[in-house]
Amino acid sequence: MATKDGANNQSELDRVMEDIRRELVLRVAKADRDEHRDVYDALQHE
Repeated sequence: MATKDGANNQSELDRVMEDIRRELVLRVAKADRDEHRDVYDALQHE
């Protein structure tokens, strides 16, 4: 239940924002790996 000053809502908002940030980071990292797959493959086979 939310407190009078809304502290509980902020905490929930922080959790949601952290989930969104994490998802964005994962998507950007995946896109980067896909775009530069040849570089990653060359480094792996060195």
